[in-house]
Amino acid sequence: MKATQQLHDLGQSLWLDNITREILDNGTLKRYIDDLSVTGLTSNPTIFDHAMTHGNSYDKEIAKLMSSGLSAEDAFFEMAIEDLRRAADLFAPIHQRTASVDGWVSLEVSPLLAYDAKTTVGVAKTLHQKAARPNLFIKIPGTPEGRTAIEEAIFSGVSVNVTLLFSREHYLGAAEAYMRGLERRVDAGLSPDVRSVASLFVSRWDKATMDKVPADLRGKLGPAIGQQTYRAYRDVLESDRWQRLANLGARAQRLLFASTGTKDPKASDVLYIGALAAPNTVDTMPEETLLAFGEHGSVTKAIPRDGGDCEQTLSAFTKAGIDLTKLAADLQSEGAKSFDESWKDLLNSIETKSKTLK
Repeated sequence: MKATQQLHDLGQSLWLDNITREILDNGTLKRYIDDLSVTGLTSNPTIFDHAMTHGNSYDKEIAKLMSSGLSAEDAFFEMAIEDLRRAADLFAPIHQRTASVDGWVSLEVSPLLAYDAKTTVGVAKTLHQKAARPNLFIKIPGTPEGRTAIEEAIFSGVSVNVTLLFSREHYLGAAEAYMRGLERRVDAGLSPDVRSVASLFVSRWDKATMDKVPADLRGKLGPAIGQQTYRAYRDVLESDRWQRLANLGARAQRLLFASTGTKDPKASDVLYIGALAAPNTVDTMPEETLLAFGEHGSVTKAIPRDGGDCEQTLSAFTKAGIDLTKLAADLQSEGAKSFDESWKDLLNSIETKSKTLK
């Protein structure tokens, strides 16, 4: 049995962190679903930038949309939504079979709106309606400013993938925003069955510390943060507050492990996959990580309910001089800036390609 199937049987969803028109057209995504137990997909501006500007699959559409007078941003969303509709349709049988727990795809709002909750919610609602697929998440950053938008989007009935979470505390902030949105729906006489995932980024922890800690600690911080957050996730799901919502029809905001491609050339290329195996969670993987795990990965055990020895590991990093609270804040801030830059690069690339095609 392939390791990907073992992970699926454990109860963890495997999502692909990639989308291109090519893998839709040539059947690669369908093959990943059939052969590697892939049950969902995530996307971001960097992925679309690479897909749209490092090939010719989108050339005709870019030329047509831009010549019609659309802005680069509007043209991007037209193309992205078309791709994600096709992907959502491929995952629709999984979405139906799992009673809408699985089979999701994700589309990100402009990260430039991170500090404008009202506009973010308006754009999220528009994109969700335009895509017209029940298994589409709108990605909203889980920054302190983004939590207001997350709550409002959930209250409005928009399914949300909360992104850019780096710590247990970031996750708890996202969970709080989610539950507030659901509680407001209950108070308004609306169904609390609005889905969400909370995406914890793990590999950037180790990238940021690999040259600052002893060799025996390299590659251990990301998994420990993931395990600590998993314990907090289980605590939330077992809380009285969540149980009241569940009794009214709410479904869990599943914890999603993101940024799972190994950044350290000395570490295993599937380091984070086996270390973060856990039921009722999601692991979204870059294409090369998914293929590597399918070829030589293994699933030995799930994360213990209590997070295992994560606290001892985190203590060791603290003793080595790593300020975990500050680093979490820095990683989130840097991640937000990186998303902004990727977004600007994407729109500039579309503009440039449009002029070249003319």
